[in-house]
Parts: sequence; C-alpha cells; structure tokens
Amino acid sequence: MVKQFKDENFELKHKKFSLSMANAGKDSNGSQFFITTAETPWLDGGHVVFGKVLNKASKKVVKKIEFFGSKEGNPKAKIVIEKCTCTPVEIAKVEKGSSPSPTH
Repeated sequence: MVKQFKDENFELKHKKFSLSMANAGKDSNGSQFFITTAETPWLDGGHVVFGKVLNKASKKVVKKIEFFGSKEGNPKAKIVIEKCTCTPVEIAKVEKGSSPSPTH
C-alpha cells in the first residue's frame, strides 16, 4: 500500500514553473509531483505548491519536456531525467498568493 499524507496548506498559488503535489483528492498526497508551465489557478486549493523551478537553464529543460506532451496526457516520446538537483532555499516570508523566493 502506498503511504499517503495530508495536505499541508494552500498558501502558495500555481504560478508558472511551480512544483506541486499530484493527488487523487483531499489528503491523498504521495510521491508524485508536477511542474506547471503556465499559471493554473484552477489547481489552487486542491494541490499543494511546495517549490518552483529556480533558474533559466532549468526552465529551459522544463520547456523542452513540455514539447513532448500531448492532449491525451501520454508523452510523444520517452523522457528520462538522469540527474536532478534540489536546492534548499530559506524563505523569509511568503505572502498568500505569491510564489516562494530564495533569500540568497
């Protein structure tokens, strides 16, 4: 059985290049996430935003991956992410409706 956990909060909004939890409904978060490539306000209140793509090079990679998407949801080609880096950032203050910003 897959372990699920509760929604943390819905303070951050789905802006372009947000990282957000995929789920099957309220409090059903697991290990899956997605990256938005446009503002997606209809996801606010249903999916928890927990980060964002930080730099121009990383955003370029996300845009290249987006090119292989389809309306049906299946990619047009196999996409393999061989390396990923998570950069912890200290958040001084996050205001409702904003996206997190690094303080360094």
